Amino acid sequence: MQIYEELVARGLIAQVTDEDKVRELVNSGKAVFYIGFDPTADSLHVGHFMALCLMKRLQQAGNRPIALIGGGTGHIGDPSGRTDMRSMMTAETIEHNCACFKKQMEKFIEFGEGKAIMVNNADWLLELKYVDLLREVGACFSVNNMLRAECYKQRMEKGLSFLEFNYMIMQSYDFYHMYQTLGCNLQFGGDDQWSNMLGGRELIRRKLGGEADAMTITLLLNSEGKKMGKTAGGAVWLDPKKTSPYDFYQYWRNVGDNDVLKCIRMLTFLPLEEIDKMDTWEGSQLNTAKEILAYELTKLVHGQEEAEKAQSAARAVFSAGDAENMPSAALSDEDFTDGVIDIISVLVKGGLVSTRSEGRRAVEQGGVTVDGEKVTDFRATFAKDDFADGKVVRRGKKTFKKITL
Repeated sequence: MQIYEELVARGLIAQVTDEDKVRELVNSGKAVFYIGFDPTADSLHVGHFMALCLMKRLQQAGNRPIALIGGGTGHIGDPSGRTDMRSMMTAETIEHNCACFKKQMEKFIEFGEGKAIMVNNADWLLELKYVDLLREVGACFSVNNMLRAECYKQRMEKGLSFLEFNYMIMQSYDFYHMYQTLGCNLQFGGDDQWSNMLGGRELIRRKLGGEADAMTITLLLNSEGKKMGKTAGGAVWLDPKKTSPYDFYQYWRNVGDNDVLKCIRMLTFLPLEEIDKMDTWEGSQLNTAKEILAYELTKLVHGQEEAEKAQSAARAVFSAGDAENMPSAALSDEDFTDGVIDIISVLVKGGLVSTRSEGRRAVEQGGVTVDGEKVTDFRATFAKDDFADGKVVRRGKKTFKKITL
């Protein structure tokens, strides 16, 4: 199976223009493609994960990735999928976030001479002159067509700033610029980027003529990546300082039964023949599939050693296994009053709840155990010596910490 057919089989492609040309380009290893990442935070998250895996797959097949960091578009903010305007970032924050992205991307993509390229659209967008841009680029865009784009339609009722309205033009110009300077002939993105991507394709056709259009191909990545990246507690980051390898593992370990095989197919590098055999799995076998998913993705992001630690820790809380690698939190002398500490303080200090009121509710609802024994009195206390060897404190079925001194 060639790479394009594999992308289809893995469920990664939703829409594509000029499919025959795309297939030939990708399968022959002649695609010079880009995916854009706006630096809205100092870490990539699992919502970006699918794009990174896609870049890795295509590079392994001989194609050349361009990782476009939106240092320029980050000054505007993408309105796609937003109900309000993004917070404006300083130039210093954008520059810092760009540097963080590059460090993380190097785990997935091989950069260097003749290999992947990393560019920052601040290098050309911030140099543009406003009147020149209006004349040379703005004249190629129909406001009527732009207003029909879904990314703008959903914002019209609540208000769309003129700043954000320019985002499509900026993203389109990116493709036009890289087509001319880097030979970029293919672009990937989520479904909310479809109008922006078609804008870039149309801009090249208008500026360079019909023959150029034949080499300007737009591919749409399946929208599943946009559904990833957040839990009830916030974003799941690729930076281990923001989301620990254990929490990253647990995020994937806890995906729904209906999603686990889809995620394995789309995100792991396991052979499709092996994954196809899992299609008949059900019941407890789906838990095995979730462990496979969590282990493979944690290994990809954080390395094999951290993946093994996370897996060991996750299994330990549900068995009598070794709890050495269990996530932990330490109490200090200042946390004790007259040599004791109450259960709610243990929960707060251990990061198992955010507030004391939340901790009290958890106890009263029967959702807290200490070393396997349920705690039902929110006034329960523990002595300092009780934590000499550590105690496993669990809130609910899946959240736990080993609490030590």
